[in-house]
Amino acid sequence: MGGISWDWNYTLQILPDLIRALLEVTVVVTILSFVVALVLGLVLAIVMRTPNVVVQQVLRWVMEFIRSTPPLVQLFFVYYVMPHLGLTLGTITAGVVTLGIHYSTYCAEVYRAGIEDVPRGQWEACRALSLSTRRTWLGVILPQAIPKVIPAQGNNLISLLKDVPLLAAIATPELLQTAFEAGNKTLSYLEPLTMAGVLFLAVSIPASILIRRLERRFGH
Repeated sequence: MGGISWDWNYTLQILPDLIRALLEVTVVVTILSFVVALVLGLVLAIVMRTPNVVVQQVLRWVMEFIRSTPPLVQLFFVYYVMPHLGLTLGTITAGVVTLGIHYSTYCAEVYRAGIEDVPRGQWEACRALSLSTRRTWLGVILPQAIPKVIPAQGNNLISLLKDVPLLAAIATPELLQTAFEAGNKTLSYLEPLTMAGVLFLAVSIPASILIRRLERRFGH
């Protein structure tokens, strides 16, 4: 049996394309999806506190459905089914929308925990001072809740980054898809797929270290 042969010339030849795919697609999709998840998740968390039981139950079931459905199935639905309903999205846009909505349900739960951790006396003080709903949320509740959830939201960011390769299923030119394309041209997948894994580590490990530092600072 022949041993595994690593071709450094081939590796250096494909490395610029892999790095470009990582920075221009994978990282960009991750950031945009996470922004969508953070904003939509906060909206969901706030709306879930409405006294309207019907709204609460509908949102709860919708969020549970999204969390319980594989993101790959959701991605296929957005990219392949939505055009039949009159909405056609590009591969990157479909990925951002799908991952953003999917992770918004997890971000909403993290926000909810942070909001519920705000002492009840803060709410009572706002009512006693007759503060408006907008001022209560923006001036009192969220400034106390958001710092507490930064570490947990950071973990959602890492998880989202690791799900971006799912976009290869709809031929999005992200890191994994680029690695496959390089392998298809030469029928040598060892170098491109290995380097894809190394590049993911090069992003995720520093991000994890940053999140641990944020946790030490805000986790208490």
